[in-house]
Amino acid sequence: MSTEENPAAAPRSLAEALRGRDDVSLAALLRSRPDLITPVPTDLTQLATRAGTRASVVRALERLDRFTLQTAQALAIASDPATYDELLGLMAGDDGDPAVSAALPHALGTLRAQALVWGGDDRLRLVRTARELLAPSPQHPSPTGLGPTVREAGAGISPGRIQEILATAGLPSTHDSVSALNALAGLFDDPEQMSALLDQAPSESVEVLERLVWGPPYGQVTADPAPRLRWLLDRGLLLPTAPGTVVLPREVALRLRAGRAHRTTEPVPPPVAAAAAHRPQLVDATAAGQAYTALATVEELLKDWHEGGPAVLRAGGLSVRDLKRTAVALDVPEPVAAFWVELAYAAGLLASDGEADERYAATPAYDEWRERPAGERWARLVTAWLAATRTPGLVGERDAKDRTLSALGPGLDRSAAPEVRHRVLALLAGLPEGAAPDAGSLLARLRWERPPRADRTGGGAPSPYARRTSAQPAEGTRGVAARAGGPGAPGYPADGASGEGGEDDLRSRLARWTLAEAEMLGVTGRGALSSHGRALIGAPPAPRHADTRTEPAGPGDKLPVHHRQTPVPPALSHAEQATAAAAAGRLLDPLLPEPLDHVLLQADLTAVAPGPLERPLADMLGVLADVESKGGATVYRFTPASVRRALDAGQSAADLHAFLTAHSRTPVPQPLAYLIDDVARRHGHLRVGAASSYVRCDDDAVLNEILADKRAAGLGLRRLAPTVLAARTDPAALLEGLRAMGFAPAAESAEGDVLIARADAYRTPPRTPPEPVPDGPPVPDDTLLAAAIRAVRAGDLASTAPRRPVAGAADTAPGELPRTTAAETLAGLQAAVLTNDTLWIGYVNAEGGASQRVIAPIRVEGGFVTAYDHTADEVRTYPLHRITGVAELAE
Repeated sequence: MSTEENPAAAPRSLAEALRGRDDVSLAALLRSRPDLITPVPTDLTQLATRAGTRASVVRALERLDRFTLQTAQALAIASDPATYDELLGLMAGDDGDPAVSAALPHALGTLRAQALVWGGDDRLRLVRTARELLAPSPQHPSPTGLGPTVREAGAGISPGRIQEILATAGLPSTHDSVSALNALAGLFDDPEQMSALLDQAPSESVEVLERLVWGPPYGQVTADPAPRLRWLLDRGLLLPTAPGTVVLPREVALRLRAGRAHRTTEPVPPPVAAAAAHRPQLVDATAAGQAYTALATVEELLKDWHEGGPAVLRAGGLSVRDLKRTAVALDVPEPVAAFWVELAYAAGLLASDGEADERYAATPAYDEWRERPAGERWARLVTAWLAATRTPGLVGERDAKDRTLSALGPGLDRSAAPEVRHRVLALLAGLPEGAAPDAGSLLARLRWERPPRADRTGGGAPSPYARRTSAQPAEGTRGVAARAGGPGAPGYPADGASGEGGEDDLRSRLARWTLAEAEMLGVTGRGALSSHGRALIGAPPAPRHADTRTEPAGPGDKLPVHHRQTPVPPALSHAEQATAAAAAGRLLDPLLPEPLDHVLLQADLTAVAPGPLERPLADMLGVLADVESKGGATVYRFTPASVRRALDAGQSAADLHAFLTAHSRTPVPQPLAYLIDDVARRHGHLRVGAASSYVRCDDDAVLNEILADKRAAGLGLRRLAPTVLAARTDPAALLEGLRAMGFAPAAESAEGDVLIARADAYRTPPRTPPEPVPDGPPVPDDTLLAAAIRAVRAGDLASTAPRRPVAGAADTAPGELPRTTAAETLAGLQAAVLTNDTLWIGYVNAEGGASQRVIAPIRVEGGFVTAYDHTADEVRTYPLHRITGVAELAE
């Protein structure tokens, strides 16, 4: 093993270890832990301090894979400092595990790179905060299942009792408790003596030890323990920690475990198994069909809301009733409808109008989106989906305040969603081409990459990411009430389980939702990643499957797991993701069906569109007819109401006849022509205006018929003239009321002209898509990293440079600001200008923040000094009255 630092100059602190790193290593640290430069620290000492804070360490531990986390947990129960051989023994056991031995250097390197471990291989140190979080204690059980050491557990035992234990164990007595505990620990650390002692143990006592060895190590005993327990207590194999409570010392447990800190180590990530394999061409075709359906569904949703969609709830979002109506209109289940609504919102195609009576409607961006090629429209949707933190799968659940989460409402953001989506697609990209994953193996891989919280700390509270477990009695009142440990035991999650609720359960659900949503969007087809789906995440072409079968033999047929999986592609930057999405859209375009310019009219007043229609044809047909059924072919039905809708939109009967003749491959059926002519003959016969509103008609018999109709009672009609009726209701309500009675009125303006109601006329003001909620500080780019490292190194140089005080100035202790009088400060600065020297100064800014800087003064005038600041790597001007003092740097 190579060490990180030179043993001759071993670092004494994390700050010294960071000081020995090069810029590439520091950049990797700041990229993996971006919270360390928010804001940029003044020097490496402050960077090390920040890296050891509880919040930062917790965040770093949460991003370790299972084996690296197990390595950190082993270091937490090792000696401080520990050697590499000691750590290897804890991970691989006395017998050694080749897989662990091979993987341990990389795991240790990851801990070092993230500043969680520092020191050479002969002096490995886990940062103090990480040790406090991971080390076992009664309040914070460890996933290792180990308890305290003999010295820790025996600290509260009376000196007389310790001497009795030594005598029973066959050790000579000592003069104090400390040496007695050291002697007992030495006995447990000696393999031969320990084996001899255990060989003497009764089988019942060995059974008790076996129940405690893998943890939890605590148990309860009565005031009069059973003989098998008394034998263990007399020899220190169980030590009392509180009245009625005993613990298995760590040294004893490790000896019984053959030196292993963990019952099961996982040095290699579990591979993602392929559940089925399909022809790549079939996968792409299926995915393309789903992509076309996704585009059509979003258009249908916004077309349904073109005159203004549902009202916005007072607390924000859609009501349950409106979501149900939307699901019926789209002919999908409510959770799927919530997904499409949220997707349109994330893509900026849907928003609230911001009016007093606030409603949802399409945005102006929707009109621009509709005119784009299909591939570009799809790319915009999937790009928004990948980056969105809003999680539609949560709709209908309860939040922390027991309020129902609604679609488009607050409380749906989950910052882990983009990361989980990318990881799922990236793992799919690692499978052979056309292979669909086994969901169980995929979730197992994700849990290995980001272990559940119960695996990180063993489930104890009040750790910030621990779960409390309760003791489960295993024996009667006269025995040890030890909790049976290990996977599957009461109070512990089963192997591979994610624990009770919380973030861990959410990540598994996010992964399942990702698989379903990717299929609906056409990123995958039949569960396998499509070629345009691979391009979407920047993945290289997948290898062909070695198996020659193109389809599984049955639903349960699973292909063998292949360890030659392609590397998982890294996450893309925003610019790279936009480029990849555009490339994916270009790959998808040839797979989508070409739009048609014709329909087939039938005698039963229907029209069949055998495929997607061109935009003008689809828009006009959507006004003239109602969609009766969707699928590979769409069926439209003509009704009096639909024809009247077209006439209200400004079309004449002649226009409709010409339109149908031009776009039908079959002759216009006579019933349809009669329907158009009949509705057009009656359309506009009545005129409605504002009186509050009025009805006028040249045929007074029609007005008499309206007045005689009981359904007109609510309209408040009265005759003003033989051809005019006045109404108390507004014109819109009057129009709807007369149409409900079977008439076909037309609205008119104040000048008497017929008003034409245009379709798709209502839009919100320009809106920006919702911003994703980041999961902590963003990863800095290369430019910011370079500037931050330069500033940190310059500040570190200022804080660690040897200093020589100005003559007459008071001595300054290391780390303190220099203190000189105003005259001495001015004289020192002026002298430095003449000699081109570099000075060390103390400076207090306008907010009262004190800092130390290394400057090269250029000029001093007007109460200011202009100097090149080595700390900031730029020329700055400082007021003299804010400089606390100056000192020369030593040679």
